[in-house]
Amino acid sequence: MTSPQRIWTAALAIIGDEILSGRTQDRNIAQIAAWLNVQGIRLKEVRVVADDEAAIVEAVNVLRARNDYLFTTGGIGPTHDDITVDAIAVALGVPVVVHPRARAVLEDYYAERGGLTEARLRMARVPEGADLIENRMSGAPGIRHGNIFIMAGVPHITAGMLESLTGTLEGGLPLLSRQIGCWVAESEVADLLRATEKAHDGCQIGSYPFFREGRVGANFVVRSTDQAALDACVAALRDALEAIGRPVTDGGI
Repeated sequence: MTSPQRIWTAALAIIGDEILSGRTQDRNIAQIAAWLNVQGIRLKEVRVVADDEAAIVEAVNVLRARNDYLFTTGGIGPTHDDITVDAIAVALGVPVVVHPRARAVLEDYYAERGGLTEARLRMARVPEGADLIENRMSGAPGIRHGNIFIMAGVPHITAGMLESLTGTLEGGLPLLSRQIGCWVAESEVADLLRATEKAHDGCQIGSYPFFREGRVGANFVVRSTDQAALDACVAALRDALEAIGRPVTDGGI
């Protein structure tokens, strides 16, 4: 489902003390952003939130109000500190209930894995009125409530949930991108980058500097929803860089 003229946006709330403490490194931002781009949705902001009900409620209400979609990761497991479902229910003003289909899925999954304990049953709890997101990677499903998508924090499980959602969200045109690299200080070509972007409507140029082999360089990523405009902007940028004696590497350095 696409609406080409509109820019659809999403926010991501990463929930977990383990992220904020540095104990665990997040690996979901990149995969969710890339998946959203293919759906024609822009990831506009990311917030990392502690396992604290008030903090989660505040983040959920702010982020869902100013974006078309809100995704959350983390805090939907079987332990006492998995409070994401409870907090989102508070934010929505609805009770927490056991979803009958989620319970059935878990009963089947754990039939030969020790049975459905009270702790495991926690993973069938949802804010009232929610639908489920299929999870082919493990027993517990994700949760959808309106424009909120509540997913696991474990990256490969998150990926499976995203796969289940592919093609089901309304969005715009997919965001396309191409990268070229150059051994040049970005400060030397800042005006060139600005002028090239300005001359190509519908394109954005991102500059990403690096230092390698004792030299400075930069990769330039051009983004657009229009393939022809993207190709024209990349060609113009390449020509401009080579005109000042800076050879360009397609695909980046």
